[in-house]
Order: sequence, then C-alpha cells, then structure tokens
Amino acid sequence: MSVTPSHIIEYLYCPRFTYFEYVLGIPQYEERHFKVEKGRMIHDTKLEQNKSYLRKKIGVTEKYVDQYLTNNGLRGKVDEVLELNDGTMAPLDYKFAIFKDRVYDTYRTQLECYAVLIEDNFKKKVNRGFLVYTRSSNKLVTVTIDEKAKDNVRKVCEAVINIIENNEYPGSTKYKMRCNGCTYRNICTR
Repeated sequence: MSVTPSHIIEYLYCPRFTYFEYVLGIPQYEERHFKVEKGRMIHDTKLEQNKSYLRKKIGVTEKYVDQYLTNNGLRGKVDEVLELNDGTMAPLDYKFAIFKDRVYDTYRTQLECYAVLIEDNFKKKVNRGFLVYTRSSNKLVTVTIDEKAKDNVRKVCEAVINIIENNEYPGSTKYKMRCNGCTYRNICTR
C-alpha cells in the first residue's frame, strides 16, 4: 500500500480525515470546487507550454515533466523534476494561486513529499523545491527542504498506512477551529 501527498496533508490537518475518507469510504467531494477545477486546467496547460523550457536562473540542467514516482510507502505525480547544476535535484510544482508573501504549509508538505520520492527514485539529494504561482505572473518561489521535514513525511506516511490497513480510529486535531469547516464535522465524535 502507498499513499499520496494529499493523504499526508489531510492527516496533518486532522488524522480523522484519513479514517473517514479511506477507511469508511466517505468522500469529500472536492471536485465540486471551482478553484480546484480551474487549477487543474491551468496546471495541464502549463505542463504543455513549458515542455521545452529550462529555468536557467535557478541552474536547471535537465527537467523531467509530469513524473509519476513511487517508493514503498508513497506515490505522486510531480509537475517537474529538475536536475540542478550543483548536482542536486528539486521538485517544481505549479499552483493556481496568488503569492501572498508566504508559502502555505500544504504547498510546503507537498514539495517535501516530492523530495522524498525524488531522492528514492533518482538517488540524488534534494534540499529545495520550487513553486510557480500562476495567478501572480508565474512567480517562482524557492522552498528549503531539510532532512527533518523529509523524515517527518516518512513517519506520517507510516501513520496513514497504519490507520488504513488496521482500521484504526485516530485522535482528532488539537486545533478545534479546524472542525468548523470540516466535511466530516457532523459524524465526528470529537
């Protein structure tokens, strides 16, 4: 069994997301949100437009577009896997978003998941990732990725798999405000 960056992000928001969606099979219906659909369309367009473009200002020597990567616990599709002139590699992800002078935790976690996958598949070091904010004139933002973050991804991956494989009902988030807009608030016994 393997999980995706979405599984990891949902677990970090509240471990019970994993239980309700993947053990009980109660969907979230995220496809109904306009922004998600619009983001997917722009994402696909950017992948087509940028197939021959190398990002020289960040030292890209080679790129691999739309890469589906797996290891023994994680899987995901990376918009671009970049080889850099310093011998490292990095994930690049397009976001249908406006950059507001900060990188959201969900975006950071997604890049950290991709870093683990790239290191496991390409056997090269990853110490940063890149985000392209398509609604801010394709602003490129660099995100540092350290070993602690990659180790945390591996630990959370194991926790998510444990919940799914063992039908384990986990504790809820410690942040009660998250419950207000939660899809599962009516069935969760907080």
